Amino acid sequence: MTYSLLGRCARTGQLGAVVTTSAMSVGSRCPFARAGVGAALTQHRTDPRLGPLLLELLARGYPAQQAMDAVVAATPDRDWRQLAVIDAQGGIAHFTGANVREVRSLAHGPDCLGLGNILANTEVAPAMVRAFTANPEAELAARLVAAILAGEAAGGERAAVTSAALLVVDRESFPYVDLRVDEHATPLDELARLWSLYAPQAEDYVRRAVAPLTAAAYVPPPAKAG
Repeated sequence: MTYSLLGRCARTGQLGAVVTTSAMSVGSRCPFARAGVGAALTQHRTDPRLGPLLLELLARGYPAQQAMDAVVAATPDRDWRQLAVIDAQGGIAHFTGANVREVRSLAHGPDCLGLGNILANTEVAPAMVRAFTANPEAELAARLVAAILAGEAAGGERAAVTSAALLVVDRESFPYVDLRVDEHATPLDELARLWSLYAPQAEDYVRRAVAPLTAAAYVPPPAKAG
């Protein structure tokens, strides 16, 4: 009941994930990322402890596959889990337990890995990878959004999705982009809309944190009528 994609920008070093599902609050439970380290996904019978654990092993110097092997070996309920990780060099690894429900989909390409469960068909992940790799010069967040929309167009989940999330890290300890949609009739369209609004402001939000004197002055939105 979830499909997602991990991605890396070879040009900037940014890392990130995009994910959607028919349950609420996917952004708080499934995608994790750390600047200069990697990004991870934990889904199906989601265990949010596993994403940070994968990232911690990457930070200690484990390549993606060794980090995945270690986490899977230490997870008693591994048969219920679907996991993915990408490291800062673009290395990828994934795991799908025996109890993860069909239809499953998996595909990878340069600097990306797409996967899902309880889907309409097996073409969802390949469609996401094709969309992600189609425009490598675009911003990572834009490529991730294009990927998840392509997954939806390819059939997506069997049930209607209601939540979605976009997470990208860059140079700082805080996310470059962290957008979430919950309990929405068209969460992927809403996620794309939110990214279009946030994109022109993303760099300035970083400047506000690390160099506030260089940040643009805040302009409040117009007051509500009445």
